[in-house]
Amino acid sequence: MELSENIFGAKINEHVLYEVVKNQLANKRQGTQSTKTRSEVRGGGRKPWKQKGTGRARHGTIRSPLWAGGGVTFAPKPRDYSYTVPKKIKRIAMKSALSAKVGSNELIILEDLSFDAAKTKNMVNILNNLGVKKKALIVMSEKDDMVIRSARNIPGVITAVANTINVYDILKYDNFIITKAAVEKVEEVYV
Repeated sequence: MELSENIFGAKINEHVLYEVVKNQLANKRQGTQSTKTRSEVRGGGRKPWKQKGTGRARHGTIRSPLWAGGGVTFAPKPRDYSYTVPKKIKRIAMKSALSAKVGSNELIILEDLSFDAAKTKNMVNILNNLGVKKKALIVMSEKDDMVIRSARNIPGVITAVANTINVYDILKYDNFIITKAAVEKVEEVYV
């Protein structure tokens, strides 16, 4: 198949790929970690001993971060790690990722991919015939339940629709299997 040089033959920009993957991973973070500061730890209301005259160091509370059972100095609190990357950067990253797959011979284009019944055995046979030994991302032009159900039980194989593919998944999976109709959709969007 003749691929668009603008999308599948673009210059690979590694820094942009790094930025977009970092953004996707940051946006995935839950951000629910939480520990207590010295003001939130229970107890420590009374000064443990008087300020002067004991020969010991001065202390105001037993819940100081210096003490066992005390608070955490710069305690992590729940926060949102997500941020946005400019659209143009995302487009460059997508073109770079697709070009990288073509450059390393990891792109496989199928004329069509459809099954009469949802059988994992059928998908395994197709992957074996294509020589796929490692992780694979299968991209279709539109949602096909038979293909999804045939592939979902195979470790390291995921399915996606052409309009939901992302840079992280393209780079994460060793083989990028895509149907001809899905390639046309991708070229339409990223022309």
